[in-house]
Amino acid sequence: MPEDDANSDSRDGGAVTPDAVDDLLAATPETAYFWGRVAGDGGLETDCVTVRAGDERAADALAAIAGADRPTREVAARESAHDASVVRFEDEYELQVVGSVADRAAAALGLPVDGRPGGYRLDALTDHRPQLVRGLLEACGTVCFRESANAVGVSFVHDDDALLETVRSLLDAADPHVPTEDLKETSSGGYWFGLADGADVPAFAEWAYAGSDESGLFAADRRRKLARSVERATDRPVGELSP
Repeated sequence: MPEDDANSDSRDGGAVTPDAVDDLLAATPETAYFWGRVAGDGGLETDCVTVRAGDERAADALAAIAGADRPTREVAARESAHDASVVRFEDEYELQVVGSVADRAAAALGLPVDGRPGGYRLDALTDHRPQLVRGLLEACGTVCFRESANAVGVSFVHDDDALLETVRSLLDAADPHVPTEDLKETSSGGYWFGLADGADVPAFAEWAYAGSDESGLFAADRRRKLARSVERATDRPVGELSP
């Protein structure tokens, strides 16, 4: 598989830890992944960027990129996007980056700050579209294996329809092209869309995670779930794509 443009080869138990970036607003694979995670499951306040991850490996990678302290861990209750009566309790790691980068990100990338609407001007990061989409997928995406259709379902869920329309545009312009469905409302008051039935999900998975071993820019649990779903849908041996 092609490699991300990461320059770190330090390993901890076989996993690469990304290097800290000099400028979080510079366009690199690391920053594209970082801001995808922030946009999908984080937020900006004056002088503070917050980002969350349910995977310790991803949380440590995000902290390394930002040169920040180790994330704090807690147990979070999460409602199902499609059925608000279903609640899961999961580990959650929260990272905060304090300083002027929040205001700079709001200005440069159009991310919402202090609850105000954002414009999501993510064009500056689209030279690293796979890493940006990967961050968004891990932050606000869901993956399931649909046994009745022997297919993989991939959807994106968020309270902000403007963000989801931005994600649809990123996928529409991706190579390979990834067709999507229209936005729908969730039972909990947010929005969601899925990849269209004609989407080549195995090709999407390959594109989105190409080079992730070499860069360390991934959540192990989310990557494994997508890979194992693709294995089932394509009748590949378990473990052929997933570790």
